[in-house]
Amino acid sequence: MRSDDIDGFYADLSALDADAHLLLDYRIECTGDPRTAAAHLASEQSTAQWQRVGVDEDYRPRFAAKVVDLEVETVISGTSYPLDPPVNEPVSVCRVRIAHPYANFGPRIPSLLSAVLGEGAFFAPGIPVVKLLDMEFPDAFLAHFDGPQYGLQGLRDLWRIHDRPFFFGVIKPNIGLAPAPFAELGLAAWRGGLDIAKDDEMLADPDWSPIAERSRLLGAARQQAEQETGVPKVYLANITDEVDRLVELHDIVVANGANAVMVNALPVGLSGVRGLRKHAKVPLVAHFPVIAAMSRLPCFGVHTRVLTKLQRLAGFDVIIMPGFGPRMMTAEDEVLECIAACTEAMGPIKPALPVPGGSDSAATLAGVRDKIGNPDFGFVPGRGVFSHPHGPTGGAASLRQAWDAIAAGVPVSEHAAQHPELAAALEAFG
Repeated sequence: MRSDDIDGFYADLSALDADAHLLLDYRIECTGDPRTAAAHLASEQSTAQWQRVGVDEDYRPRFAAKVVDLEVETVISGTSYPLDPPVNEPVSVCRVRIAHPYANFGPRIPSLLSAVLGEGAFFAPGIPVVKLLDMEFPDAFLAHFDGPQYGLQGLRDLWRIHDRPFFFGVIKPNIGLAPAPFAELGLAAWRGGLDIAKDDEMLADPDWSPIAERSRLLGAARQQAEQETGVPKVYLANITDEVDRLVELHDIVVANGANAVMVNALPVGLSGVRGLRKHAKVPLVAHFPVIAAMSRLPCFGVHTRVLTKLQRLAGFDVIIMPGFGPRMMTAEDEVLECIAACTEAMGPIKPALPVPGGSDSAATLAGVRDKIGNPDFGFVPGRGVFSHPHGPTGGAASLRQAWDAIAAGVPVSEHAAQHPELAAALEAFG
């Protein structure tokens, strides 16, 4: 790229129409001149071939993604990761902010991802290592999306859960259990105070637990639990499947008594979820398979907060994400950034309920509450409820008892002295 070509892919942010551009923050490792590399990053994801041969024209002013900020952080002797072929020359580590005119792809998630996470970003000349760190949307772009149907406050009103976290439970054993004993476990947990009993993300519609039969039994058990306890209960059915089955499975499980549905967001695809959102009669819940495969490397791929924002944009009311602690191999700051991506202001898009999860129990509830700083989250144990020494009823009760202590400002361990279910949870999982 000639020096005069490079200039066409740079701009002063203040001179651009803010309503017409997405802002993209990348971390790149590049060889050669960083200014040239950043221009390639902008060029390749927009109008790389910006004029026809022999024609006096320039599509860059209208269609080019433009570098609006470039910072060289350091220079290292090679790339952060070994590559084949290897890079055996100095590498500049840079932060690049790009303003991308969204008219290039419109309010279409597949086309958006093709531009900012596709060939143009990950095969740009001179940039062997790249990670998309963040994405900001103007209100004019967000206006084309429905976002969550209920959102955080809508779920609180719908399920009558106020001033505390939402207590989920992943029914265990998650794989292998027939529908009838599976439903019995859900009923037992609801009786103990669980709000939401859910299918595991790997339990969809297998021959040994057909979703039609499972949802019929769980739907009936949910209604029984509501009659016994006098408070709303939720059965969260996993309808992850081929895109052309989502609406059919939604209708089956809702007719059977499921009052929320879960979809593994990236395996199904965000566009498929956006289509389901237009049809859905109950809240939509996201789970996170595949996300770690795209995000875990600190210098390559895409940051989880970007994927969280896109799930919210697609219409999920609830976003389950990797949570705190060593089990989920996710930095605390990253978890908190994803929680913020669920709830921070996003134009007309409602806040989603964040659910950080992974090996939780009554023993970890206080720590999660302290890290988040408020009760606007979901708490999703599996074994912490269903492997509790007193069974699922005791496991669910231990969560409520732990929260009672937290709300009263009493140490959970002290409160356990008068509550055997909590004491058993602390001994088993603490």
